[in-house]
Amino acid sequence: MSTPSLRAGLVRVAPPATSANLGPGFDSLGLALGLHDEVEVEVVDGGLTVEVTGEGADDLPRGEDHLLVRALRLGFEALGGQPPGLRLSCVNRIPHARGLGSSSAAIVAGLVAARALLAGDVLDDQAVLDLATSLEGHPDNVAACLYGGLTIAWTEDGVARAVRRDPASGVRPVVFVPEHRALTATARKLLPDQVPHADAAANAGRAALLVHAITADPALLLPATRDWLHQEYRSPAMPASAELVRALRAAGVPALISGAGPTVLAFDLGTGAVPAAVEDFVVRPVEVDSQGAVATVVRR
Repeated sequence: MSTPSLRAGLVRVAPPATSANLGPGFDSLGLALGLHDEVEVEVVDGGLTVEVTGEGADDLPRGEDHLLVRALRLGFEALGGQPPGLRLSCVNRIPHARGLGSSSAAIVAGLVAARALLAGDVLDDQAVLDLATSLEGHPDNVAACLYGGLTIAWTEDGVARAVRRDPASGVRPVVFVPEHRALTATARKLLPDQVPHADAAANAGRAALLVHAITADPALLLPATRDWLHQEYRSPAMPASAELVRALRAAGVPALISGAGPTVLAFDLGTGAVPAAVEDFVVRPVEVDSQGAVATVVRR
């Protein structure tokens, strides 16, 4: 295997957290959030060193099976070969297994870091999106992490696609993060193989409305975030989160399960109805991340 031409210095990436689905946009809509991991990648003469602090530090591997390393390897392979050695430093701030796209952040960070470290031919964003989807399994979170803002993602003829839109200035997300975790695979097993036609039609209409609400008219976010396809089916796996969504929506707050949960995402409409504290949840207002995962080459 050939050794690619490498740029000097190290690369830093701050991939954002993401919230997928956003209610009715199941497996298609994603929103980038202003909560970031910090990743540094440096090419060295040999070996592999992985340093991890923060979220999941006690549970994550330190070798080739680390998801960030797997993404780097995939990116280097697509660009022509592997470097002689790597040193990685990860400061994890995105909660793991909470529906905030921690795995997508690792995947996208690895791919854009590999792209930044190699001189000559580079992967365009479409190629990065497709590679990231091949690791993640679906494009909604990785698209939002890569592009920032609001993304609409789909797969066509086996290729991941996405378009990006700027959220309106009145879109103010708040996350309610519980202590317990939930696995996407477990949540998916709770979904039925078939749903009523009326539910599918209702969801399609609200997903279309949601794109308009987020980009042009946040006042419509409460009806636009109504879902029929997945949240109620998954509620037995996260009863406290499901109850919080119901309570917030009853108070007029647009609220939904973030991704596969159990984090709850709400939108603050400025009415004072979003609580500052909820028992057993960490409440955190976050900005919309408009930039996505960008790699910076640090020269020495």
